[in-house]
Amino acid sequence: MKKWILIVTIGALFSCTNTNNEVKINEPSHWKNNATIYELNVRQFSEKGDFNSILPHLSRLKSMGVKIIWLMPIHPIGELNRKGSLGSYYSVKDYKEINPEFGNKEDFKVLVDSIHDLDMKIIIDWVANHTSFDNAWSTDHKDWYTLDSNDNLQPPLGTDWWDVADLNYENNELRNAMTDALLYWVDEFDIDGYRCDVASWVPDDYWKSAIDTLKQTKDVFLLAEAEGKNLHDAGFDMTYNWSYMHVSNEIAKGNQTLSSLDSLLMVEDSIYNSNDIRMYFTTNHDENSWNGTAYERYGASFHVQTLLAFTMPGMPLIYNGQESGLNKRLRFFEKDTIEWGEYSHQDYFTKLYKLRIENSAMWNGDTNTVFEKIHSKFENLFAFRRKNENDQVTVLLNFDKDSLVIENYKELGIGGYSMDYMEGKIIPKTINIPANNGKIYID
Repeated sequence: MKKWILIVTIGALFSCTNTNNEVKINEPSHWKNNATIYELNVRQFSEKGDFNSILPHLSRLKSMGVKIIWLMPIHPIGELNRKGSLGSYYSVKDYKEINPEFGNKEDFKVLVDSIHDLDMKIIIDWVANHTSFDNAWSTDHKDWYTLDSNDNLQPPLGTDWWDVADLNYENNELRNAMTDALLYWVDEFDIDGYRCDVASWVPDDYWKSAIDTLKQTKDVFLLAEAEGKNLHDAGFDMTYNWSYMHVSNEIAKGNQTLSSLDSLLMVEDSIYNSNDIRMYFTTNHDENSWNGTAYERYGASFHVQTLLAFTMPGMPLIYNGQESGLNKRLRFFEKDTIEWGEYSHQDYFTKLYKLRIENSAMWNGDTNTVFEKIHSKFENLFAFRRKNENDQVTVLLNFDKDSLVIENYKELGIGGYSMDYMEGKIIPKTINIPANNGKIYID
């Protein structure tokens, strides 16, 4: 279990152990523990929408501090029952082939090797729950699917995903074929893992078997698009923190208060341990296309919500285009290229990513790192401290529509040698936090 400490600040001065304010660069116990992740939508990433067009961006992503590049599905898309003119990436026609819109296998291998040359990792989206209706399995192995009363293929129950057919994991031949396909991309292309779509809809015992098999080949990284301790127990390294996303949205709407966030984090701490990485995000391909951009959903609280997501225990996600202030809903079934502009937010996200990479108090997997919630007299201040024996990071987030003035930093137990991380200045005695924004202090 992660260490969680609730403290009440009554003017206590927290002693500072690092008076020169240098960020110490150590090594985590595993590369994933200070990793960052970037979701890349190949279709919309460039005008051509192919693998080769990604190559010129790799050095830029590396300089931002990106460690893991997650590609949305790269497989051919089904044509039968297709949605829109280009179809859903998640309607997989062949698990061992490349979507010809993106290039060919040689192009993909060049991309993988180029990412590795920059000491980054690549994972690809994997859709294990369903296939397109015209996947060869649907005719060659119809018994691998969930059939209706008339022995017809059917979409996953309770969805409007009429372009995909549900798979039946009671069939052992299906399980073997799916694991074989997973191994293919690791063995043949040396990818570093998978982001597994609707992972909770696939049996845990299948995932455990498949992941055990994969990890015998390579120390792959597995992200589940779902949440639950059971998924970590099955072998997933990271799970979506959908609960956090929903609470943050409701706080932005004014339907919930910061106490809801307190409650959520206490529940999280009771369920997950320090090795269970939770992914925090303000947007992703689903949120952007179906529920609105981060600007739409968060409104005036966009900046404070971003700071919160990027400083919580776990791993923060950037969805492609955020570094350019992406403020349009990318169409899901059609071509809709990202408007990159001048990368107006790139320095901001780079700074946040670098903190997670370089400051050991922000790393995962260390049982000696604690998260301290700081209580204060300010109703709309969400404050916490993350620390271990080497580093300390204090985060002050103002969710109020007005600026917040803290007359004396000692009120929050902050040391006098603390550095304002984003501005590179020694902390002033009086702290002024703009409306819907925050401060990060390092010792």
